[in-house]
Amino acid sequence: MVLQKQATRDAYGLALVELGHLHNDVVVLDADLSKSTKTVDFAKAFPGRFINAGIAEQNMMGMAAGLASAGKKVFASSFAIFATGRAFEQVRNSLVYAGMNVKVCATHAGITVGEDGGSHQSVEDIALMRSIPGMLVVVPSDGVSTRKVMLSLYDYQGPAYLRLGRPAVPVLYDDDMQFEIGRGIKLKEGRDASIIACGIMVHKSVQAAEILAGQGINVSVIDMHTIKPLDRELVLEAARETGAILTVEEHNIIGGLGSAVCELVSEFQPVTVKRMGLEDVFGQSGTPDELMEYYGLTVDMIINNIHSLVDNK
Repeated sequence: MVLQKQATRDAYGLALVELGHLHNDVVVLDADLSKSTKTVDFAKAFPGRFINAGIAEQNMMGMAAGLASAGKKVFASSFAIFATGRAFEQVRNSLVYAGMNVKVCATHAGITVGEDGGSHQSVEDIALMRSIPGMLVVVPSDGVSTRKVMLSLYDYQGPAYLRLGRPAVPVLYDDDMQFEIGRGIKLKEGRDASIIACGIMVHKSVQAAEILAGQGINVSVIDMHTIKPLDRELVLEAARETGAILTVEEHNIIGGLGSAVCELVSEFQPVTVKRMGLEDVFGQSGTPDELMEYYGLTVDMIINNIHSLVDNK
C-alpha cells in the first residue's frame, strides 16, 4: 500500500488559510518566496492581511515585531537558511528578546532542498533557534501534525520557530491525532533500544523499527516534534527503559535534537546515545534521495546503528 504524501510546507499553507478564516488578527509576512513557502494561498484569500517584504528578511522580522506589538498574530515565512541565518540578529533582538508574539515559519530546511545545494540547505537552523533563550522550536513530521502545530501556535503566546520541508513526505497520523507543545509522541513500544527522531526522519525510523522487529529487536520510536522545550520525562523514560538511544535528524548532529537529548541524559540518566545526522559538514547539490543516501540518512543506516547499540549495551 502506498502511503499518502504531503509536504509540510503545503500543510502550512493550508493551515494559514484555515486560521485566516477563523481569526481576523492573523497576519502573514513573506520575503518574496510566497509561492515556495505556500503563503501565496493566504495572500489570495486575505490580501489585506498579507505583506510581501521583498528580499529583505531582516526588515521583515522588524515589521513582524511591529505588527505583533499592535496585537496581531504574526506568521513570518522564508526559507530556513534566510529566516534563521540572514535574519538571526533581528529574530534574537527584535522578536525573542522583546518577547514578541511572532511565529517564524521556515520552509526548505535540511538537505532535502536538493539541487539548490549547500548554500541553501540549512543544517544548523535548529541549533541557532534553540540557542536563543525563550525560543520555542517545533519540527513536525507530516502534514497532519503540521496543521495541529499551527492551530496550537495560534494559541501559544510568545515567539516560536517552526521548521518545515520542501518535499512531500508520508502522512503518519490520522486527523484525530493529539498534539501538545513540549510533549513527544511514542509511536512504537520497545525494550531493546529507543529511536528519537524529528521531521522527515520519523517515518524512516518507523520503517526501520518494523524491519528490526522481524529480526527480533524491539525498539521504541518517539516523534520528538518539539525540540525546545524538550519532553524531559519521555526522554528519561526511554533512557531508563531501554538503556540505549539513537537520535535521528536531518540536521547537523551538533546543536540539534541529538545534542538536546545528550545534554539531558548525560546529566540525569546516563546511557549510550548515538546521533544520526550530518556530521559537521555542509550539504551539496543532488536530488533529495541521492543526498539522503550520501549522508547516511536512510532506513538501512538506522537499522545498522540500532544493531550496534544493542550489541554493545
